[in-house]
Amino acid sequence: MTAKRRTRPVLHAVVLTALIAGSAYFTVELRKEEQTKAPAVMSVTDTPNGGGSQGGDGEQKWERLKNPERSVLRDGKGAILATFTDGARTATLTGPSRTFTEPATTKTRVVTTDWVRLMPEEWRQGAEREQWFKDWFKKYFRSEEDDLFAIAFQYGDQAPVKKDASGVPYAGDASFGPLNPNGSMGNDYRLEESDFYDYLGIPYTFRSGAKGQPEKVRYRAMDCSGFVRTVFGYRARFPLMAGDTTGDGLPRTANGMARSRTGVDVIPLKGVGADARPASIDVLQPGDLLFFKLDARTGQRLDHTGIYLGTDTDGHKIFISSREEADGPTIGDKGGTSRLDGNGYYASTLRSAKRL
Repeated sequence: MTAKRRTRPVLHAVVLTALIAGSAYFTVELRKEEQTKAPAVMSVTDTPNGGGSQGGDGEQKWERLKNPERSVLRDGKGAILATFTDGARTATLTGPSRTFTEPATTKTRVVTTDWVRLMPEEWRQGAEREQWFKDWFKKYFRSEEDDLFAIAFQYGDQAPVKKDASGVPYAGDASFGPLNPNGSMGNDYRLEESDFYDYLGIPYTFRSGAKGQPEKVRYRAMDCSGFVRTVFGYRARFPLMAGDTTGDGLPRTANGMARSRTGVDVIPLKGVGADARPASIDVLQPGDLLFFKLDARTGQRLDHTGIYLGTDTDGHKIFISSREEADGPTIGDKGGTSRLDGNGYYASTLRSAKRL
């Protein structure tokens, strides 16, 4: 009897271990299957030497540059490791090379070592000596945690759904907005005014106390400014305004963002006409917000916004934005080439840029 009693727990443990191992196997296989179904919009293609804020870069040196006023961190060979602009929370850090694509709509490929993140405070000269910055830089330099670019591509074509601990889908393929009953293809085909809380389908209380109530018809949708607010605000926690006039933070519309005091105007707005097109856009840095004048019917208002990504493998300056024609966030060319250089649709209608 004693021998039999001893073998039963052993047998039970063996069976339990097998069941757990089998469950883990099927979980891994299921994840693999899910990943193969999702488009590979982002892939990390190399691993830097070393790690942490001091790893693999040797002696580091700070340098001050102008237009705009900014601090640049270089390694011992003079290569830029990070850039911080006075008055802005957006920082560009050099990290592993990544490739961003949108295989269903375009052959454009953006290969970049830029990782764009928000700092907890606005940059100011000498901030590299402050403790808040040292702690932040140690955590995020060389980190592969989702940055603003990774977040932005989580709403593109066929992007897989991601849910938070409460079961709310916070990422996944986004629409631009519901169909306009009075619109037509190429002419207000989809309605604007879908914000991040519409996409989420949950109410949201702003710092001012104002409340945003989602509309069912706008569920899983975000217009151009709603997309920017989703990436920078809801996901990266940049302060958001309920509208364009009350409180501080990022306003609701493209026009409100462009004309607000928030951030640093790296390409100042000089007007909305064709003669106000910037003479040069070389000052642009990955992560900058872009503002366009697309529709003559909106008068003096700017009516489109997007996020600058940098150059693609063909050397063109590329951006991502949520668009009616593509029905959501895209770097594709449906409704206009996604390039800021040349004389295409968006290149000729760019009017200003801001660094948050």
